[in-house]
Amino acid sequence: MGVVSKKYKISGMHCSSCAMDIDGTLEDTEGVKESKTSYAKAETEVRFDESKIKESKVKKLISSTGYSIIASE
Repeated sequence: MGVVSKKYKISGMHCSSCAMDIDGTLEDTEGVKESKTSYAKAETEVRFDESKIKESKVKKLISSTGYSIIASE
């Protein structure tokens, strides 16, 4: 296990502040290396260390901000 990158399509964002909420929540979490959320593309790309945080936790963190994941890559 190591650092992986995953993309998630997000629904429910209304503005760029929504994207900043997601990034702030994720980047404050141990194991998350980087989060790049785009309101325009309705997606977020997250780089995280699988030895420190599971993908299921990353998904729960996104949902905890009030947005839904509608697809992942």
